[in-house]
Amino acid sequence: MRIPARTPVLADVALAAIAFACGCFVAAGPAAAAGPAATPPVVIKMGTSAPEGSSWHQIFREMGEKWKQAPGGGVTLRIYPGGVLGDEPDLVRKMRVGQIQAAALTSVGLSDIDESVAALSVPMMFRSYDELDHVRERLRPALEKRLAEKDFVVLNWGDAGWVMFFAKEPFRTPDDVRKMKLFVWAGDNDAVELWKASGFHPIPLAATDILPGLQSGLINAFDTTPLLALASQWFGLAPHMLDLKWAPLVGATVVTRKAWDKVPAPARPVLLKAAAEAGERLKGEIRSANEQAIAAMQKRGLKIMPVTPEIEAAWRRAAEGAYPKIRGPIVPAKVFDEALRLLDEHRSAAGKPAGGGQGG
Repeated sequence: MRIPARTPVLADVALAAIAFACGCFVAAGPAAAAGPAATPPVVIKMGTSAPEGSSWHQIFREMGEKWKQAPGGGVTLRIYPGGVLGDEPDLVRKMRVGQIQAAALTSVGLSDIDESVAALSVPMMFRSYDELDHVRERLRPALEKRLAEKDFVVLNWGDAGWVMFFAKEPFRTPDDVRKMKLFVWAGDNDAVELWKASGFHPIPLAATDILPGLQSGLINAFDTTPLLALASQWFGLAPHMLDLKWAPLVGATVVTRKAWDKVPAPARPVLLKAAAEAGERLKGEIRSANEQAIAAMQKRGLKIMPVTPEIEAAWRRAAEGAYPKIRGPIVPAKVFDEALRLLDEHRSAAGKPAGGGQGG
């Protein structure tokens, strides 16, 4: 339980969503010319599924230029685009063995490193970006500490919109989806077992296999953000979307500790600042562009399934009914409880009830 007519900006941001949601913040640029310093330049290889030419690509090219100019000889970012290095589990494995040094991962890939990050993508826990931002910022030190203990350094955090359900046929309730063959990330065995225990029929696949899976009938439903559904054209084969915010798609850009330790100490603050600025520049744009993506898909045949209070309540029961299986086995109990505490704290300060319901 975790992911032809368009305006140029929306097209660019949609490609950005591919970059983020498939573990692919993009940073590229020619290597810096050798200077008089004897120290060889530090090279960080980053795998990505994103094509070149998007706004995302340009922003991270600019980040790469700032990295090259950092003190101590700078850092060169080298890109491997187009998904040639595989899906998120592949990227994590390649970082661990040193084939690449960095990647941007959703909570799926990050949970392969440390399961605590999944606390930010618990189904039906968050009602709004405001709630997500509040909890994430306060959990951030603990999450970064846990990732550091696994030898990964966080460069920035981000998100790519709300995960929603798409299917070939009209649907509205959990029971409707239980009759379908639902895409689930391959390699996420805990999620597969959790879906099964909740009465669903999960089909584990790599994200790159969603389109052929829809074409062949191997799957007929999936959950992802509107931006990714548009950019990947998956919605063309699954033109029914439930108007329900299932969970935020969150992630982070990480680099291995071994590679980070090779970066000259005076350069590290510059790299972190440039990475944080790059992430912030697209956060607001991506969030607003999800609504634009829905409108664009509607013009091309997407049918939105409305959610009544009764339908939302059914989905909330399905999600919260799985919380005992999420707390502990999937998300460390201490982190899960702290996320809920912070959420209730925020809602109380805002004068909102701690119970169900979805906001904007």
